[in-house]
Amino acid sequence: MSDNKANQLSITHAPLPHETGLAQVSGTEEGPPRTEGAVSLGGSGVSRSGGGQYYERHIFFCLNERPGGEDCCALHGAKAGFDRCKSQVKAAGLSGPGKVRVNKAGCLDRCAAGPVAVVYPEGTWYTFIDNEDIDEIVESHLKNGQIVERLLTPPELGR
Repeated sequence: MSDNKANQLSITHAPLPHETGLAQVSGTEEGPPRTEGAVSLGGSGVSRSGGGQYYERHIFFCLNERPGGEDCCALHGAKAGFDRCKSQVKAAGLSGPGKVRVNKAGCLDRCAAGPVAVVYPEGTWYTFIDNEDIDEIVESHLKNGQIVERLLTPPELGR
C-alpha cells in the first residue's frame, strides 16, 4: 500500500465574506444559507454577494454546426452576427465586468428560428438577419435595456 499522505492534495483559498465577518450568513428551513451584504471589488461597479452578477447582461449566440448539412444557426450567418455584436459592444464601451459579455454557445435548440441569440438575465430570444439587426440589439437592449420587439424569436419555434 502506498502512503496516503503522499497522495493527498492540499487546497487553500482566500477567505470568503462569511469567513471574514464582512457578510452575515443566514439559513432558513426553506433553503440553504444566504449571504447578506455585498463586498466591493475595488470600484469596478461589481459586487460579490450571494446573488450578485459579475456582468449586467450576457448575450449568447448559437454557433452550432450540424453534420451533413442539417439546418443549423452556423449555416445562417451566426458567426458573423457574433463577431459584429462583439465588436459593437466593445466600440460602445459596454464590455467588461459590470457591463456586457458576448459569448459563443453550442446548440441552443432553437434551430428552426436560427440564427438565434439569447440575452440574460432577461431570457430574451432574438432572431437576426443582418448587421442592422445586431446593431439594434446592442443599442436598444444591451445598452439601454429596451427589448427589440420586431426581432423576438416566436416562442413556438424550437428545433
